[in-house]
Amino acid sequence: MQGERVKTPCVGLCSTVYGDVVCRGCKRFHHEVVDWNGYDEEAKRAVWRRLESLLVQVISSRVEVFDLPRLKNELSARSMLPKDSHNAYFLAYRLIQRGAGQISDLTAYGVAVTREFQDVSLTTLRDAIEQEYFLLSQAHYQRYIEPGLLLNSEAK
Repeated sequence: MQGERVKTPCVGLCSTVYGDVVCRGCKRFHHEVVDWNGYDEEAKRAVWRRLESLLVQVISSRVEVFDLPRLKNELSARSMLPKDSHNAYFLAYRLIQRGAGQISDLTAYGVAVTREFQDVSLTTLRDAIEQEYFLLSQAHYQRYIEPGLLLNSEAK
């Protein structure tokens, strides 16, 4: 993995072209979307680590991965397993993100919905995860990135 090129997080639903500072599709910051091709592999990995960390915060309160080998096997069988395989909760998100409309029983994939969300449809769960993930990414931008941008513009 260290020598491989890091794939873009882009999911083809970019909202930064409409003025969003955080993309509603991939949750990257505007400058990361614009500058992605100029980043070295380590910078790209750092973006991925942040995205994954924020996502895991959101999804781990909604689902439990109880059988990671089964989840990986099922994702692989459906050509949805990333090459660099990621965190178990990232994989659960990938399953829910891409299969919410077709999956009726997550336990067949080694994933269980927590008690609080058991009566929610998978598409509603997916949408709630997406919304909270986006809000958390926005909060991260406002807390850690925006203040630096303001300081840099004041210094000019």
